[in-house]
Amino acid sequence: MTMKTVFASLCMSTAMMSVATSAFADGEVNIYSYRQPELIKPLIEEFTKETGIKANVLFLDKGLVERIQAEGANSPADVILTVDISRLTQAKEAGVTQPVTSDIINKDIPEHFRDPDGNWFGLTTRGRVVYASRERVSQDSITYEELADPKWKGKICTRDFQHSYNVGLTASILAHKGAEETEKWLTGLKNNLARKPDGNDREQAKAIASGECDLGLGNTYYVGLMMTNTKEPEQQEWAKAIKVLFPNTNDRGTHVNISGMAMAKNAPDKENALKFMEFLASGKAQQIYGEQVFEYPVMPGAEPSDIVKSFGAIKPDSLSLADIAANRKKASELIDQVGINDGPSN
Repeated sequence: MTMKTVFASLCMSTAMMSVATSAFADGEVNIYSYRQPELIKPLIEEFTKETGIKANVLFLDKGLVERIQAEGANSPADVILTVDISRLTQAKEAGVTQPVTSDIINKDIPEHFRDPDGNWFGLTTRGRVVYASRERVSQDSITYEELADPKWKGKICTRDFQHSYNVGLTASILAHKGAEETEKWLTGLKNNLARKPDGNDREQAKAIASGECDLGLGNTYYVGLMMTNTKEPEQQEWAKAIKVLFPNTNDRGTHVNISGMAMAKNAPDKENALKFMEFLASGKAQQIYGEQVFEYPVMPGAEPSDIVKSFGAIKPDSLSLADIAANRKKASELIDQVGINDGPSN
């Protein structure tokens, strides 16, 4: 069988989504994605409509990099789509990406959202923000540093601090403040927890709605997902119970993470892979993507959805994500050293 036939057969048995090609299709592009197929379906449809190129998507919620490594030189993957900087840097460090040089991509995506070597590119951002109780928290501004203030003792909820979202936040503080101040911050935050870190970001909003805590750490896009969740209307109630506070608006700005893309090291169709990546970098694609997943386009001037705008204005931290990624290992070590996942000491 041909490589593309093998890929198609494989995807039929593993959560694969294929968008029908036009009668004038010019080849295919194979996408390995950490992002769920339904969230990127509108992008795939628009790309195929514009180019006639068929796009095959294999969704893997874990083990994507290991899968490509195991496939080796025969991997059918052309493009990798990921949901945060840690997975992008993991892919690069594992040697499953290749550098891409494109004037189109470099024009549309700001430098601090690109790998200096061209191995990955950010597409949309989400803020790591504070969910605050509308009922019990009167203030409308906050800093990350303030989360260590004893006035919040017993009032903060968060998910596992070794989760990539919280490691990324800690790495950003490490990059700005250094190891000593970051350790103090983690210790203060640990002492202010209402319980051991647990659940996902949505469950921090649930805990606030139930009165278990007053503040929680979460990503902006989960608020949009909760607000529009008609299948589980209780999540809409969680969203109503919170307001979004963008930390450090008056100084360095709010830490942001990215969804992003990379070209696979052994991409069998580099030409179509590049066409797809350049399409994703375009303003039109970023708007579609941002509206679908409630995130912010990275292209300067591109507008987020009305729901995202309703959260309030965001001032993103302009620190290079490459610099943040370089601090992730030390951040993870400090998280373990402080023992924040053990919960409050008393």
